Order: sequence, then structure tokens, then C-alpha cells
Amino acid sequence: MTLSATVLAAAGIGHALVTGIDTGIARIDPFKDMKNRPAAGHGMNVLLVGTDGRDRITDAERQKYRLGGAPCHCTDTIMIVHISADHGRASVVSLPRDSYAVMPPHTDQNSGEKHHAHPVKINAAYAEGGPQLTVRTVENMTHVKIDHYLEVDFTSFMRTVDVLGGVEVCTARPLRDSYTGLDLGVGTHRLDGGQALQYVRSRHTDGAGDLGRMQRQQRFLASLIARTTSSGVLLNPVRFRDVTRTLLGSVRADKGFGTEELVQLAGAMRSFTPSSSEFTTVPIGNLDHPVPNIGSTVQWDPVKSEKLFRALREDRPLAAHRYREKAVAVDVSPQQIRVQVENATMAAGLGMKVDAALRATRFRTTRTPVNATDRAAKRTLVLYDPRWDRSAASLAAALPGAQSQPVPGQGPVLKVRVGADYHGVRRVRAEDAYQGEFGAVTGDEVVCP
Repeated sequence: MTLSATVLAAAGIGHALVTGIDTGIARIDPFKDMKNRPAAGHGMNVLLVGTDGRDRITDAERQKYRLGGAPCHCTDTIMIVHISADHGRASVVSLPRDSYAVMPPHTDQNSGEKHHAHPVKINAAYAEGGPQLTVRTVENMTHVKIDHYLEVDFTSFMRTVDVLGGVEVCTARPLRDSYTGLDLGVGTHRLDGGQALQYVRSRHTDGAGDLGRMQRQQRFLASLIARTTSSGVLLNPVRFRDVTRTLLGSVRADKGFGTEELVQLAGAMRSFTPSSSEFTTVPIGNLDHPVPNIGSTVQWDPVKSEKLFRALREDRPLAAHRYREKAVAVDVSPQQIRVQVENATMAAGLGMKVDAALRATRFRTTRTPVNATDRAAKRTLVLYDPRWDRSAASLAAALPGAQSQPVPGQGPVLKVRVGADYHGVRRVRAEDAYQGEFGAVTGDEVVCP
């Protein structure tokens, strides 16, 4: 997740100062003897892998940040980072580590045993065959050719965040996870390296499990980009060297990823901003696909995932890039909330006006407002089934001054009874707002306001 920071830093420094910095990178050859690879597309694809390596974690850090236990020697995070051919856009696609995969024929790096193709969870590829088998498995599943490989462990991640002076995240709900020790209240927080690791590792803050964890990883990466581009790292040679040496001193990368590639890529990305980045997770078809001797796996949606990876191959944007307006943070995305508008005043056309304003803020309105029985309401009222109370709170936040009233049995469609106090709709956004065909969001939509 720190690839972007390094690339962006190189953009502001130039070749003379980055020469030699890459000598600390541990080199591997994940593409050795690979055959029948996908055709190269447009742009560049980096497979970014986060492992659970913790050999250089101190005992104090191990205890404070709940990093005990033996590492599984598997991939904790898998992302495809696509840099567009014009170097103006970065698309990040997260692959769930429990994804159902068919591992290609290979020799187990631990036992030396030869294996035929067989089903696994995708993160098992690293345990059985390291970076090379991981690349082969990802390419077989996505038909996206991987150009570079970068592997980051816990230590590299923590140290890089600390050298940057921390990274800011915000949350609309409390985040607590007894497994990692994460404990964040509602609001904005600046996380140091250890806290950041808790944030991106947590899987038990809500019922979203690994999918929620990936969304937090994406939000953190967007915030990391924002921090790097706004903190002076790009213009300060000393800070640049500190950040770059910290990162590159504890990563593994393919032999072709060196100084020249950093400088050429970074030079074209001087104007890179969070709005130039976009984030999504591969579309899921089944969250609980049981496989004998493996357990529950995550199965991709075959049609939507193919469209997504075709877009990467063809170098097309995944998200609708919009100018970000200031918005109130809410718990539930407007795109997930269905609304029926009722005009409870005698003002002609007010129902249609409110329906259009809510729809422009991305609420799923019926587009057919009706007149309420009572046409003399002074206050705007949100009526909701108690089972959808979080959605009701998000809708009420978009209607300043509105009151809320539970109506048991009303169902999933919320009602807005517009009163004489209506003065417009306020923009709201959720942390995990769902955008477009692939659920992609741009970086400026997920960082703190």
C-alpha cells in the first residue's frame, strides 16, 4: 500500500537523488519460466501483496498491537494497481484473500511435491509457491498481465507511516476490534504506524468481515496518497530519502522494478491527487461458497468480474470522476436508501422538487411523489421502519431540521413528509459509498472531508 508514496516522492526529487536508493530492495523473479501469459494491455499493472511477516517487530510492538502468534506465510492483502498509459490515473482492485481459485499445476516450494491444478483460497498460492505461483494464479483468474510485483510486510508498513508523520482517517461509526486492539471513536484520527496496521488488519469491527477490511485498506491508501501529496515529502530531499529508504529497505520486488522505472513513472505523475485514484473490490457472486477440505470461500461474479478486468486491460476508468463537494459523513450510503416523497404542504410542485433534490444527492427516490393526507404540516418528517434506523439517520442528515418517527412494519422504503420548514437538501456521503457498475470510488470521495 506504500507503492504510491514512493512513486509520488520520486516525482518531486528527480533521478540524481533516487539513484542508488533501490539497492536496498530484496530482488525476486516472480515471472521466471512463466508461459502462456495473458497479452499485455495498455498501461502498467502492479501486483501489490501484503504479507504477515513480523520477524523485525519488537516484543513491545507485538504486544501493543496484538501481533502475537506465528505468521502463516501467506498473503494478508492482494491488490492489482493499474497505472493508466497516460500516467494520469491509478485504479486499485482488491482481491479477497478467501477468493475461490484454481491453482495451476506447480511444485510445492515446501515439500517439493508436484501438484495438479486444484481448488484453493487464493492466499494459499503464496504459501505453496511464493510470489511466482501467486502471480500465475492471479493472471489465470483475471487474464490481466502483471508487469511488476511488490511485496510489503508488517514492518515496512509501520515504519513508512511513522516516517510520514502518521496518516489521517475518519469514521462515521465507532470501530472496535478485540482481535487487533483497534479502538476508534467517531470522528477524525491521525494514526501512527502501529495504529494504522491495526486499522487495515481489523476484520471484526462489524459484520462485513474481510470485505469491510478491504474497504478500510482502500480508504487508508487514499489517505496515504493525500498525505504524501500535501505534506511536503515531494519537495524535501531529506524527507524523501527517509520515506523511500524506510519503505524500500524492507520490501521485495521484481528485478525490473528499479530507479529508472520509479523516475519515469513518477515524473509523469507530478499532478497526481486523490481524485486521480480509484478503488474497488472484485465483484462478488457468493460470499459463502463451500469447497470440500477447504471450507467457505468467496466466489467472484463471473460476468461482472470479467467486465472489470476487461476495463483494466483496455485502460478504462472504473469510477465516474466527479468534482467532490463538501458533504456530511453518514453511516449508510444514499445509493442504498429507497425514498418515497410526500408533499405535506399546499405548495404546488414541492414534492417533485424535493424528489429531484434527493435524487441529485443519489438517494433512490421513487420519482413519483404524492400528496400527503395532511397538507398543513409545519415540520418535515422522516418515517421509517425501525429495522432501517441507520438509513433513516442518513436521510434525516440530508434534510436539515427534519424530525424522525419510527413506523413498525413500514418496510424498506423510507418516507419523507415535506413540511413548511423545508429549505433544501444537504449533501451527504458514506465512508463506503457504492459508485457505478463496479462499485468504484475515487480517492477524494473516501478521504476525510
